[in-house]
Amino acid sequence: MNFWETLEKPIFALAPMDGVTDTVFRQIVVGVSPPDVFFTEFVPVNAILSKGGEKVLEKSLRYAEIERPIVAQIWGSDPEKFYQVAQLLSKMKFDGIDINMGCPTRDVIKTGACSALIKNPKLAQEIILSTIKGSDGLPVSVKTRIGFNNIETEQWVRILLQTPVSALILHLRTTQEVSKIPAHWEEINKAVRIRNELKSNCIIIGNGDIKTLKEAKEKCKKYGIDGVMIGRGIFENVWFFNSKIDIKKITPIKKINLLLKHLELFKKTYADSKHFESMKKFVKCYVNNFEGATHLREKLMKTKNLDELIQQTEQLSTSKTIFSLQIFS
Repeated sequence: MNFWETLEKPIFALAPMDGVTDTVFRQIVVGVSPPDVFFTEFVPVNAILSKGGEKVLEKSLRYAEIERPIVAQIWGSDPEKFYQVAQLLSKMKFDGIDINMGCPTRDVIKTGACSALIKNPKLAQEIILSTIKGSDGLPVSVKTRIGFNNIETEQWVRILLQTPVSALILHLRTTQEVSKIPAHWEEINKAVRIRNELKSNCIIIGNGDIKTLKEAKEKCKKYGIDGVMIGRGIFENVWFFNSKIDIKKITPIKKINLLLKHLELFKKTYADSKHFESMKKFVKCYVNNFEGATHLREKLMKTKNLDELIQQTEQLSTSKTIFSLQIFS
C-alpha cells in the first residue's frame, strides 16, 4: 500500500537528520506537534548487512507505533545491497523506504553514494529499481539535491522520474552549495512541470530554509507542490507542525518540562547504549527565547553525565524563577 497517496495535501514531513531524528525525538514531536510523515536517521546499507547489523537496526531503525507513517532512509552505492535491505525493511513493517541521494558529506561522496549519484544517473536508477524490487510493495522515495556542482534540476529530475518512484523530496541547493546560500525555491517549478509532462503520480516535496508552518503552506500554494519537508526549523520550534500553537506563548517552564520528558525517555529507551552527549544538542531546542536562557543552557551543557543533566533539568522545572519568566517576542 502506498501511504503517500492516502495523505491529505499539503503534506508536511520531518526530515531525516543523523543524530537527531531518532525514535526518542520523534516520539517527543508526536506528543506536541506531529508531522504527516516521519523519517528515520539515514543508515548505510553496508552497516545494516554487516556482522554487527543487529546493533545498527536497534540503534538507528528503532521506531514506535505512534510514529507512523514512518519511512526508513538508507544510503549506499550497491544495488544488490539495497535490494536485500529493502526486503529486511519490509519485514520490519516500515511504511516506506527513502533513498538518500542528497547528503553532501565528503567522506560519503567518496564512496560513490548519496549526492555522488547525481553524477552517476545510471547507477541511481539501478538503485531505485533494486529497492522497489525488494520492497514487497512498500513505496520508495528519493531525497536529493538539484545538482552537484551546478544546478541541473531538469536533467536530474527527469532521470529520477523515469523510474516508478513514489515521492521525490528536493533539497533546493546543489551539493557544492551545502547550506551556505538561500535555497533555490524557484527550481521546484521545473520538477512539477516534468512530473506532469511524464504523467507521473510522484509526490513532489520541497525542502530548504522553511522557518514556520505558515511559510511552508505558502510555498505549497505558490509552487503547486504536494508538500514541504522541515529540517533545521524543528530545532527552533519543537511545536513547528502544530498550527494551533503560537511559539511566542509557550512558557519557559513548558519548554523545560518537555526537555525533561525528552531526557527521561532517552534514558528509558537507551539506558547506557547511547552516549548522553548526543542529548546535549537538543538543549537549545527547549532552552531558548526567554530571559536567562543562554545562562541556563551553559549550565546544562557543563553536566558530566545523563543523570546529572536530568537532575539539573528537574531543578529548573520546579524553579520559581523559571515559573516567573516570560517569553520574549
